[in-house]
Parts: sequence; structure tokens; C-alpha cells
Amino acid sequence: MPMLEGFAERDMLNEVIKNRVVKACDLLDAGVPLFPNDFRKEHAVSWVLDNFGSLSAEELEAKGDVFAIAGRIVSLRSFGKVAFFHIMDESGRIQCYASREELPEEVYNVVKKLDVGDIVGVSGHLFHTKTGELTISCRNLKLITRSMRPLPEKYHGLKDMETRYRQRYVDLIVTERAREIFRKRSMIVSEFRRFLEERGFMEVETPMMQAVAGGAAARPFETYHNALDLKLYMRIAPELYLKRLLVGGFEKVFELNRNFRNEGIDTRHNPEFTSCEFYWAYANFHDLMDLTEELFARLANRVCGGTVI
Repeated sequence: MPMLEGFAERDMLNEVIKNRVVKACDLLDAGVPLFPNDFRKEHAVSWVLDNFGSLSAEELEAKGDVFAIAGRIVSLRSFGKVAFFHIMDESGRIQCYASREELPEEVYNVVKKLDVGDIVGVSGHLFHTKTGELTISCRNLKLITRSMRPLPEKYHGLKDMETRYRQRYVDLIVTERAREIFRKRSMIVSEFRRFLEERGFMEVETPMMQAVAGGAAARPFETYHNALDLKLYMRIAPELYLKRLLVGGFEKVFELNRNFRNEGIDTRHNPEFTSCEFYWAYANFHDLMDLTEELFARLANRVCGGTVI
């Protein structure tokens, strides 16, 4: 039975892709490019929501501002002469409204060919629907990228761990938690650098390919340098070269960079990973412990909202 279900799912997927290809061909026949680069996004969704979401219908109408946003369609409802859809950019999602009466015929024909997953640019005025949702009334719409494959059926994130890690881009599209982790990681790395630099540490870069794999007990990846006729190893740790910098006279150094270890792999262990390693002359392990505790307290307060990392 599982095998038959798998065949049924694959046939259904092939049919969906076929329908999307047919729509794409119709758009091309109508002279609509599938991947143009002539729409300029002027506003972020979060900025629109933060600055205009609390205004009344009368205040929005009085302002009469026109907004140009772009993003991926994540939900779509069509009722013949009108369509409602949500688009999502990096900062958030907002509802859009397209009407046959308010758009040129050739533009509304594009609306009828849209699917969830397409990336579009829209421009228009803001209004509130009967349910109070802030919505952009489209005065213009541009197809930016045509999606040939559907997004996961349920728009609340992927559940299959294998798919999440092998198709990270899909997970990022449909899982807000995954996007938030990426943002937090970037902020943590930035805060690491700022914290150490404020205390006199200098960031350096040490060789990725080394003649001797050292600094940790791990199996290295091997490579070969043709010009030098020499076998080299992808580094498993930056330790040995960082210590040479201390020998050379620098007293506070650190490196935020990649290490490579040719060992097991799972959802918590990757053969290629980022580490931060620092060295401090004339200090002992008590100093390093105090510095580390101070760093993690700062990360908790500034990046993680006061929660323990």
C-alpha cells in the first residue's frame, strides 16, 4: 500500500507540474515574459504594515499613497471577476486584491494564470477589508518569476526532516521558524565580532588547506595541490595557526570561520561547520571563562530577548 500511495502522489505531482507548464506556455503565447527584471520594489511588507496598519479606512483614503511591493504568492483565492492573494517577502506577508474592473484586461489575464509559489510585483492603494485586514488594491501587477513546482500542500511548514535538510530553500519558504533561525544566527555572528573587537581582539583568517591536520582529534578531508605536488588537508581546527600569531607578537586574536571534519553526519553534526576560536596572551582559564559568560549573557539579552541560549 505505501508503494501505491507513493505512485499516486507522484502522478498527482506530475499532473500539477503539467498544468503549470501549460499556463506558462499560455502566458508566453500572450507575450508575457516568465522571468522579467523590470519591476522595482519600493516598500517592504513589514514597513507598510507597521506604518499604515493602524490607520482607519478614512485615513488611508485621505493619504492616497501608492505602494510597490514584491514577493511570493503563498495563498490564492479566485472568484471569477476578483481575486485575493497573500504575498510574502523577507519581512512579512500582506493581502492583495485584484479586480477585473480595475485592471487592464491583459493584466487580469495574467492574474488568472497565477499559482501559489509565483513571485509577483504589485502596486496600488491600501484599504481595509470587511474583516479589517490591511490589503493592497492592485492598480498594476507584474509576474516576476513563474514557479513550475508547487509548494508543500499545507502552508505551516515541512514535517519530513529529510526534506527539510535536503531542500532547505523549501523549508525557508514555508516555515517561519526556519527563517527566524537564519536571522538569529546572522545576528549572533555579528554580535560575536562586535563583542570581541570591543575588547581589543583582532579578527584574522588562517589557512583552510594545511600540510598537517592538527588542532583537534578528527579525521580530515584530503585534497591535492598540483602545482606544489603536495597532499593537503582541509583544516579541522584553526588552533595551530592562531597560536603562531601569538608567537609573532599579537596578543588578542580570533577567527570566525569554517572547519571540515570527515566524520559522521546527522541533523546536529555537519562535516562543514562554523566555529569561533580566540586566543588571549597573559590571561588564564578564569579570564576566558569570565569572558565567555559575559559574551553569552550579552547574546541572550541583545539577540535572544533575555532567554538562555
